[in-house]
Amino acid sequence: MQTSSEVIKFTKKVLDECPTDQYLIVTQPGINAADLTQSDCLMPHVCKTVESSRVKGKYTVAEVIGDVTEAKFDEYIKVACRKKGKAAHVKSVQLSSLSPAARAQDLASNGKLVLEEDEATHVCIHADGVVDVSLTAELKAVTAADSYTVLLYATPREPLYESDFIEPVHMGMKRDANSAPLPQQNNDTEFNKLPLFEKYQFFTPGIFMGLVVAIVLLSILGAGIRGLASLEVSYGAFDKEMGPAAQKKQQ
Repeated sequence: MQTSSEVIKFTKKVLDECPTDQYLIVTQPGINAADLTQSDCLMPHVCKTVESSRVKGKYTVAEVIGDVTEAKFDEYIKVACRKKGKAAHVKSVQLSSLSPAARAQDLASNGKLVLEEDEATHVCIHADGVVDVSLTAELKAVTAADSYTVLLYATPREPLYESDFIEPVHMGMKRDANSAPLPQQNNDTEFNKLPLFEKYQFFTPGIFMGLVVAIVLLSILGAGIRGLASLEVSYGAFDKEMGPAAQKKQQ
């Protein structure tokens, strides 16, 4: 696994020398390195080209972080070869993305095609890739030259689809919203026409009943305390019942 900047830097370093006369740049969405690394290669003509003993060098990256399609290798190759005084023939091919079913059908009908044994001096496999059978003619044409370079890479994967549907609102929330008290406003509006217990949320019926009961109980308690405080006993009556004369009489 490498970043796109690392892959682009290394690839341009190789292309700076303008190593071959023919260049084929292939891009195809939705391809992966497993199509070329499996023991039973799904693309025999591509694997034949990559694994040929005449190949002088290859560069394979199974996973790339980032996008390498913006490197514009076709223009870079032309400029690099012009500096070396060489005339390079560059061809770019953009393949359409194939579904697994369509790819399997094409491989079953055309997968046994094999390229001729042409002289090759350089093959560069860039990033994860698999060449569809429709590319067979292009590969056959470019490998007919004395030297050629093939750059093959996949475009970035398409982002996963995310649903834009909005979750339904709970109906209970709507009913509760209708019974919620309205905020107080400075002007005369519907707020002033509301009942007492809806206008002031803190003054609930429970609190109101509690205050009424507390006032009644406090008034009863106050009347009892005042009644006890008003009781008076004269000293003469107390002395008559508790004095020395009363005690002698009891003896």
